[in-house]
Amino acid sequence: MSVSTITPLRALAGHGVEAHPSSGARRAAPARPPSGPTRSPLVLHTQSGEVLMLDRARWHAPTNPEERALLSSVTGPVIDLGCGPGRLVVSLADEGVEVLGIDSSPSAVALARRRGAAVLQGDVFGPIPGQGRWATCLLFDGTIGIGGDPSRLLRRCWELTGPGGRVIAEVEVPGTGWRRHTAWFEGEGGRTPAFGWAVVGADAIAEVARPAGFALTTLIQTPSGRWFADLEAPARPSKPLRLA
Repeated sequence: MSVSTITPLRALAGHGVEAHPSSGARRAAPARPPSGPTRSPLVLHTQSGEVLMLDRARWHAPTNPEERALLSSVTGPVIDLGCGPGRLVVSLADEGVEVLGIDSSPSAVALARRRGAAVLQGDVFGPIPGQGRWATCLLFDGTIGIGGDPSRLLRRCWELTGPGGRVIAEVEVPGTGWRRHTAWFEGEGGRTPAFGWAVVGADAIAEVARPAGFALTTLIQTPSGRWFADLEAPARPSKPLRLA
């Protein structure tokens, strides 16, 4: 597979973010657990027996320097799917970028709004304002797994952005491939109902993105070992987005 490195991400090298012109990725934390004030461990279990520990502290924390370096390349308006407590939304808004977060969890949305984030509670596959006029979709912290079908989720991103749109998706380590799970979270509050989930590695992201209309342009590795895929759709004239 041939993948070109785009200029905006090459420019991130001074921020400690490395762009790769070929396939690769790290184990990303699963996304969007139940929210709460505690920071006790939360575990994602899968029907196949795989167990993943969630970094809840990062989920609640402000964006870190390497995340802000990645976000500095983003063009607005931006929609953050599975935004959780809104840390990416707040970070982008602080830089003057028009941004909206979407999350299905009432408690996560409440936390985000307390931070001052512009967020809506709802299903990412449901009605979302501005469809076809967003410039960039964000899928950080494992949200590429939402619904258990990454091609369907990326197709939803294409519907939201249209041709010319961009997705920055966190992916997992090289060699992971991709697989679908039935999963649930366990923590001090008990066990959640089971839901569809997917794990996508950098070696598989181009494959799952292609049916959705996106091409992999760059893989990015951060100093902490996280991996991100930069996906783009064929260009089209931009339309102004108005949330009002």
